[in-house]
Amino acid sequence: MQKTMNKPLLPKYFEMKKEQFRYGLAQAKRNKVCYLFLAPYAILFITFFILPIAISIFYSFTYYNILEPARFTGFDNYINLVLQDEVFLTSVKNTFVIAVITGPVGYILSFMFAWFINELPKWLRTIAVVVFYAPSIAGNAFTVFSIIFRGDAYGWLNSLLTEFGIIEAPKLWLTDPRYMMTILIIVILWMSMGTGFLSFVAGFQSIDRSMYEAGYVDGVRNRWQELYHITLPSMKPMLLFGAVMSITSAFNVCDVPRALCGYPSTDYAARTVVTHLFDYGFSRFEMGYASAIATLLFLVMILCKKAVSSLLGRVGT
Repeated sequence: MQKTMNKPLLPKYFEMKKEQFRYGLAQAKRNKVCYLFLAPYAILFITFFILPIAISIFYSFTYYNILEPARFTGFDNYINLVLQDEVFLTSVKNTFVIAVITGPVGYILSFMFAWFINELPKWLRTIAVVVFYAPSIAGNAFTVFSIIFRGDAYGWLNSLLTEFGIIEAPKLWLTDPRYMMTILIIVILWMSMGTGFLSFVAGFQSIDRSMYEAGYVDGVRNRWQELYHITLPSMKPMLLFGAVMSITSAFNVCDVPRALCGYPSTDYAARTVVTHLFDYGFSRFEMGYASAIATLLFLVMILCKKAVSSLLGRVGT
């Protein structure tokens, strides 16, 4: 009896957790074949996504130039980014301007075009999808726009404006800081019909038509009510996926400014966060500093994704 009284009792919380662990382990053993099928994807996902993110976060607290072993420096990289790196602050401003304009506008345009295309006959819808999606995968898109906005008299825009007497001398569209951001936004919007656009097209095709019939019985009277009360709630997964892709593409702008405005651009007027990361990571080989930039960008994108998910969760409610 004395031994029973002196024996330490395990708290109920830990006992419950222990039972949950045992139950989970038993379920894993019972479904081990399923885990074997998932193993290839899990290994690739951990190797090429989770590990690089973890390694980048680790190196963001170090000075690492590839040639020498990493040296722990604490928060020095982050302090230098925020307090001393004026070019980084310029790149943040440019990135947010691009993201605020091209992100929502490109997202809305992708949805609206997908909505309009959904009303077309099947053969015409297929052609329209190809036409709208092609700019996002066109490898020579930068070449076309570099010819249009060429800074001499042979540029298409300069030639047209000169012919109509709007300007007297050619404008340096891609090297003048007054025009660079406007042109970048135009080009990025033109290329914004990407994967999110395809998900919207597929989402419209997957909606059960009987839901619209039931909606008309319940009081839906026009296409806007149909869109808000039936279409949008039925497409929440596609809307979320399109939002994530839109956020990712808006914050990851790098190739367009480098190809059109030069690297580096005049007065860093077309500098973005990813361009800044590319500069320190692949031109200067300061991987610790570049990892700090990548970590901050990753955190901002996660916060934006959470905000958009919360906003889309209220659609149709």
